[in-house]
Amino acid sequence: MNVVPLLTLLSDGSFHSGEALGSQLGISRAAVWKQIKSLRDLGVSVHAVTGKGYRVAGGIQLLDKDQMIANLYPGVAEDLDGFDVHFSIGSTNTEAMRRGSESFSSYLVMAEHQSQGRGRRGRSWVSPFGHNLYLSLLWSFQGGIAALEGLSLLCALAVIRTLKKLSYEGMQVKWPNDVLYKHKKLAGILLEVSGDVAGPCKLVIGIGLNTDMPVLAGKNIDQPYSDLRTVKGALEDRNLIAATLVSELILMIRQFEISGFKPFVGEWMASDAFLGRNIEVRSALHVQAGVCAGVDETGRLLLESGDGCIAISGGEVMPSVRAVGAN
Repeated sequence: MNVVPLLTLLSDGSFHSGEALGSQLGISRAAVWKQIKSLRDLGVSVHAVTGKGYRVAGGIQLLDKDQMIANLYPGVAEDLDGFDVHFSIGSTNTEAMRRGSESFSSYLVMAEHQSQGRGRRGRSWVSPFGHNLYLSLLWSFQGGIAALEGLSLLCALAVIRTLKKLSYEGMQVKWPNDVLYKHKKLAGILLEVSGDVAGPCKLVIGIGLNTDMPVLAGKNIDQPYSDLRTVKGALEDRNLIAATLVSELILMIRQFEISGFKPFVGEWMASDAFLGRNIEVRSALHVQAGVCAGVDETGRLLLESGDGCIAISGGEVMPSVRAVGAN
């Protein structure tokens, strides 16, 4: 069942009678009702009022591939072998990995809705229809998996750069790649790689950015979160946000391929939410406590403790109230 034409008509936020919708779509009123039900099953809030018809209160801003391409920075579109926008999909990362198996070197996958969105550490990513951004970028690297150190941090910085360009202020990063607003999660990043440790490999960068999270969907999120509407009280065009983010990300990847993470260390430090604060780094094996000293040139977390400064490659950062060296 293709409900895109119906949703396009309802996207203006105005009332449309079942008869008028059926006439415009060339279907019966019963078929209109079935499509309305399908939209509701996706989480689209379609209101019905006797004598007026159906509407999506406040309207809905749909992703537009042509509009996004038009807003990409000069030269960026040429770096993409393909670009798909899906109405609903299991996971944009899974689809991007599939494209990589088809011999594409680069591919952008976006969706209005994910039924199986994934986050780091096996968590799910809440992905209600038409409210946020869910995108995955496939990119091929020749230097091997070992050369990707620091790239996950760079992806978080790409989100920060994008939002600053669009006049969103106050965002910070949490190692290794979360984007926060007032210590609440605004965006998350999931990297998945296949290939050789020392040879060619393909990386999928998945980014979920909360733009306007519905309250009902937010109840399924297991941690404090925020969205762009909260940051500024208004929301930019999602197509512009997406195009700017993809452009910034690709430009930064180009630089990373030449220079690694080193040129981005200062930018990370300037946005680090925990720099100079007592933290704990939790892994499956142990918990390490100390003061966050930023990151090194490969993106490893620097932790100062009674034993000196150590570099950490993996773990979950949490704020700590314990003083360094306390028993």
